[in-house]
Amino acid sequence: MKNNIILVGMMGAGKTFTGKNLKQKLPNMSLIDVDDFIEQSQNMKISQIFENYGEFYFRELEEKAIENIVQNENQIISLGGGAFESSKNREILNKNGYTIYLKASAKVLFDRIKHETHRPLLQQGFGVERVEQILKMREKNYSKALFTLNTEDKTSDEIVSEILKRIEDYGK
Repeated sequence: MKNNIILVGMMGAGKTFTGKNLKQKLPNMSLIDVDDFIEQSQNMKISQIFENYGEFYFRELEEKAIENIVQNENQIISLGGGAFESSKNREILNKNGYTIYLKASAKVLFDRIKHETHRPLLQQGFGVERVEQILKMREKNYSKALFTLNTEDKTSDEIVSEILKRIEDYGK
């Protein structure tokens, strides 16, 4: 297995934040945010892609981006919230690194993201109930990650330490 660390979970789970903190502990690894990668390759924000071309088109871009990104090693990869819904993505990601589901309750997720207007799903103006519905639908696929790590009530340092310990223990 490649040594990529792949962060999976809902928006607000802490994938980007945790990725940045992992990068500080693992300076020889590169940090790739799949949504940023897509935005740069398309020269357009994710919200614009959704608005102009729809979710299906975005998911195709996402699959191609993931296929491209996992060709390399020594990466911390932060996925978009829906990326792990694709069985093709799950298979590719699970074969090319340590997939880690950063788990939190719908209430905690909503509290973390409720003021962020750049997220396409939040532009539809929904509350914690909608986050709970999406989480319930995605949970079965998120749980197919190699590890699940509850991020509630944990500091960034605790999350990073636990990820590194689980990866180390897995190799034994």
